[in-house]
Amino acid sequence: MNHSRSNAEAPHEPDLPPYQVVLAETDWSSLETAFGNGEDLPKILARLLETDPKVQVTALWELGELVGHQNTIYEATAPVAMYIAGILTHPAAMTLRPYRNVPIRADLLHWLVSKTYDASDEIVERVEQYVPGFLTPGTIVASFRELRPMLYRAVSPFLEDSHEDVREAAVIAALILAEHPALTEHRDHLAVHARAILDTGSDDPNRRVARKALEAWGHDVPDPEPFREEAWDWGPHSDCRGDLEPPF
Repeated sequence: MNHSRSNAEAPHEPDLPPYQVVLAETDWSSLETAFGNGEDLPKILARLLETDPKVQVTALWELGELVGHQNTIYEATAPVAMYIAGILTHPAAMTLRPYRNVPIRADLLHWLVSKTYDASDEIVERVEQYVPGFLTPGTIVASFRELRPMLYRAVSPFLEDSHEDVREAAVIAALILAEHPALTEHRDHLAVHARAILDTGSDDPNRRVARKALEAWGHDVPDPEPFREEAWDWGPHSDCRGDLEPPF
């Protein structure tokens, strides 16, 4: 797959710091997780670069529990997301899941989808009804949402990936990330990918994200399909377990 782009198409989004820098320069023990501080996170993150898919998937599941428990954004969620986005191009991301023959890169993207959805406009608007000031600048969630342009820069090269699972996960992540005002210029391009999800996708939550993005951006969409009734926080891979359980 060729990720090269012409100068005219060069992205304006800021680069993520290298994952090695995120790992080495983050004061993990000072950051809150769902079960204390993040002192164990470096060891878990390092296991994502193993070549054993069982080790990688278990590490992703542990990260989901520590920094995404109950669909919550914690202090440690942001640097973990930056690390995961930073290793999308690492050779370890191409490890194949036995039985499914799916690259671990798809699981990494699904993980990012889960966390970005937890901080999406849809979710935070609902939470703010009950927690005024939830999005005050400098709060944990507000700071996490400011990472969206950098995360988009890391995700966007996979929008046309040759592997269907990777491609669809990248599209869903990009659609959620593109809610950020700085990414408005990408929405028409992303609309093409959203329509492809509606045309060929079989995952109801992903189709829902695609439809809502098109509607929010003023695009005409076909009449809604009879989606299943969702809980208020139902979203794509919202508990990060669907792709992180056996068979490995």
